[in-house]
Order: sequence, then structure tokens, then C-alpha cells
Amino acid sequence: MQKFAFKWFKNLFPPFLGFFLIYYSYINTTAENKNTIYSSILNADYFFVLISVFLGFLSHFIRALRWKNMLSPIGHNIKFRNSLMCVFIAFLSNLGFPRSGEILRSSSISFYEKIPFEKSFGTLITERIIDACLLGLIIVYGSLISASISLSEFSYAYFLIFGVLFVSIFLITKINLNPRISKIVKGLKKGVMSVSKIKNKTIFTLHTLLIWVCYFLMFYLVKFSINETMNLEFEALILAFIAGAITMSLTNGGIGAYPLAIAAVISQYDVSYENALALGWIVWSTQTLMIIFFGILSFIFLPILNK
Repeated sequence: MQKFAFKWFKNLFPPFLGFFLIYYSYINTTAENKNTIYSSILNADYFFVLISVFLGFLSHFIRALRWKNMLSPIGHNIKFRNSLMCVFIAFLSNLGFPRSGEILRSSSISFYEKIPFEKSFGTLITERIIDACLLGLIIVYGSLISASISLSEFSYAYFLIFGVLFVSIFLITKINLNPRISKIVKGLKKGVMSVSKIKNKTIFTLHTLLIWVCYFLMFYLVKFSINETMNLEFEALILAFIAGAITMSLTNGGIGAYPLAIAAVISQYDVSYENALALGWIVWSTQTLMIIFFGILSFIFLPILNK
């Protein structure tokens, strides 16, 4: 019973916190400030926002291509369309329950492409390790260029969590286990090590860097949509990007927390809190709507295209 209650608490607390932050922010904002926020959102130049949405889609497109290349060296040449739809399904699922997307993504591709679940899930562990390391490096870089805001402590948590996970997989393989469990562990290890078997590692590295370049640019370009944020310098944007990335990884797609994190950082750089908050809401809402749209389409068409 206690375990069941903890499971539900773990799944429900992040979205509850997100909605609470939205409510708390709303009731503590004056009518005048609300009008300023609404005006900034309504009068934004959505040409730059549309480019941002396209870059967000492109990041998922490249992630799907990278995943296809990761599965190929371990004997599974999956259809790219299936890879892309499973990626969108995963991001959509994460909006509801944190980290549920990885399970759903692995189980979906395993079902439609006949891949052992532990192998596909192993590749996702590798993805998370790589993404965590890159985010950690960006956090350290952001800390070095700013004397006023230090976020490097978060990088240690990322390295620790995924380092322990990575080492554990290899230690477990050295222990004599039940044959069935041993088979699962070996499959996970094979999936994790898939990156070492990729023939063209330059392309894999390029895909990885492009994903994060798209992430940053889709945030960076939105600054041009609001007059008050057009002149923001790189330091403010990279620190805001880091704060937003942390909330995205710790909550359900950053719901509630993402705009507040962006506003908290950018308002330190001669931009009103209201305009900074408007910028955060524009970035978060447009990217979330894009994921919802393509995620729903993927749920519909994945079984249709794989009869």
C-alpha cells in the first residue's frame, strides 16, 4: 500500500506542482501586469515563433534519425517514420507522467518493429546519459560566463545519477543471475553499448550537437518576437535556456515552472518581469502545442501505417 501511494505521489506531484505554480503566479499578478503580459503575447511577432516551432520539430526529427542509427548496428533496421512517431509519442506521454515516455517509446518500437524491449530501452539509457552530459557541460559553461548566477551544482546531480546507472548495468552483468533476468540485462547492455558500434560516429556526434543547437536556437529566436527582449545579450539567454532546460527535465515538460524560470533569469537583465514571463509562456506554449499536435497524430497513424 505504501509503495502504491508513493508511486502515485511520484506521478501526480510534478503536474500538481506545475498547476500550483501557474495559479500562484496568476493570483500574485496585478491586473495591470496581467494586461502587460497579455499584450506582449498578443502583439508578438509570430514569424520568429513559427521558425522556433520548426526548429523544435527539427530537433525531434534529428533525434528520431539518431535513434534509427543507434538501433542499426545491433541488428534492427527500423523504419524512420516509426522512429519519428515513437519519439513524438514519448514527448507527449512525458507531458502527463514524467519519464513515462521512455517506456512507451521503447514498447511501441518493440511492438511494431519486433525488437526486444530491453535492447531498445538500452539505447534510450544511452541517449539520456549523452543528453545529461551535454546539459551538464552547458550548465558549467553558463556558470563560467556569469558571476551572478551559478547553476553548476545541477550538473553534478546529472552526472551522478546517470553515472551510477551506467556502472550498475555493467556490474550486474558480472553476477550470476537467473537465465531470464540475465537475458534482459544482456539486452540492456547491448542497447547501451550500441553507440560504440555505430559505423559513422561523426554523423552520430553531428546529430547530437544539432539536437542541442536546435534546442537553443528555438529559444533564442523568440527573443526577436517581443520588442522589449530583442536586445537581450547572449549571457542572459544561455542562463535562461539552462534554467528552462532544468525545469523541462525535472517536471512534466516544464508545465508552470518553465515560464517562471525564464522570467526569473531574464528579469535580471533590464527587462521587466512581465515581458520576461511573456517570453517564457510563448516559448513553452508553442513548443508544447507542437508536441501535442504531432503526438496525437503519431498515436493515430502509428497503428494505421503498421497494419
